[in-house]
Amino acid sequence: MARSLSEVAAHVGGQIEGDQTLVIERVAGLDEAGPRDLSFLGDLRYRDAFARTRAGAVLVGAQAPSRAGLTVVRVATPHLAFARASQLLNPRRVYAPGVARTADVHPEARVDSTATVMGLVSVGQGAVIGARAVLHPGCVVGVRAEVGDDSVLHPNVTIADGCVVGRRCILHPGSVVGADGFGFALDLEKPEHVKIPQTGIARLEDDVELGACSCVDRATMGETVIGRGTKVDNLVQVAHNVRVGAHSILCSQVGISGSTVLGTGVMLGGQVGVSGHLQIGDLVKAVAQSGIAQDVEAGAVIAGAPAVDAGLWKRASLAWARVPELLKQFKKLQRRVEALEQERRR
Repeated sequence: MARSLSEVAAHVGGQIEGDQTLVIERVAGLDEAGPRDLSFLGDLRYRDAFARTRAGAVLVGAQAPSRAGLTVVRVATPHLAFARASQLLNPRRVYAPGVARTADVHPEARVDSTATVMGLVSVGQGAVIGARAVLHPGCVVGVRAEVGDDSVLHPNVTIADGCVVGRRCILHPGSVVGADGFGFALDLEKPEHVKIPQTGIARLEDDVELGACSCVDRATMGETVIGRGTKVDNLVQVAHNVRVGAHSILCSQVGISGSTVLGTGVMLGGQVGVSGHLQIGDLVKAVAQSGIAQDVEAGAVIAGAPAVDAGLWKRASLAWARVPELLKQFKKLQRRVEALEQERRR
């Protein structure tokens, strides 16, 4: 959807320096952009790409350089402005409301007249589908489950019985909300693992995004909760009774064990593992592949397994590379000490 650069600049709160008459058709990276594309310079490490880009216009920060012959739009935060510009140029697809003939909707379910329910969708007894919600083929919404207004369930998403998806949520293909939590009690006499019924629910608050094949398990009792505005990447596992605070980020392959509580704005890098029954404070950041085995204070930046202060982990990592050399020095000193001891005994 083509827009004038003036319209884009107004939308993102930017000031144009250069050709005010440009028409922008799409967004693109600095190296891929052409004369009718909008790009952005979010980090001065990419100044070489900025110097050679063929983009029609580039979103830049207040301190970024200009370039002769290139139109720039100065903004407070280029990456954020790029996101808003991309939304303007790529608006959400609008679907025709209605229920497909091949959908299976229980007579006691409530589906808003503006919702879109595509073919091969199953909506259970007492379920509620909100206004303008979109359910793509293969989705299952269980008994008494709820999907809020303007939420989008991509193909083959499952919302299990009684679970709740808030407003404006996006659930990508294959994600599951409300599978049983992993709860068993060991009977050593038989022996057997005795399943503990998972009688709670899972609830996504408003504006949550859940990546493909990610799972949010129902609670053993009570609720598993993903807080408002939190974004969850692909292949993430959130166990029973976990509570994730608002506006957190969980990157790919994160695993959070049962009953752990994450504060607001927590960021967990890819493959971070979190033990159960922990308290992770507000604004904690964990480097990829960290293993969190104890409570973490608010604002901490941690790394490693077991996770420690990220600065300490970096120093330890540098020291680890020198271990073979240090070991040789140690053995040499050890032999020297032994020789001196022998001389002393004489």
